[in-house]
Amino acid sequence: MATIVIENLFQKTLEVRDTSKTLLYHLHTNGLDWPHACGAKGRCTTCKVRVMCGMDHISDPTAAEIKYHRQGLLHPDERLACQSVVTGDVCIRAPDESKLPHVTYSS
Repeated sequence: MATIVIENLFQKTLEVRDTSKTLLYHLHTNGLDWPHACGAKGRCTTCKVRVMCGMDHISDPTAAEIKYHRQGLLHPDERLACQSVVTGDVCIRAPDESKLPHVTYSS
């Protein structure tokens, strides 16, 4: 089993029981409102997350993520939640540009 900690959501901790599912799946399954404009197809960057620790516990970048990295739309510490499969403990943050207005974030 693995855990996902969302630093700027007051250290919210999620348990990952199925390590074949994406980060976005785990966020939504646990009742968190996380943006995803393209329907989780890797066609946009609205679901991106900043990975603070545990990048080695996330699946390799997909072709879509590599494309967005090359275009400068994803920073080296960012991944698409809809493309990233969590295999171990990770700590993430919602990037400032992806924060939703109706969600209260911590610093």
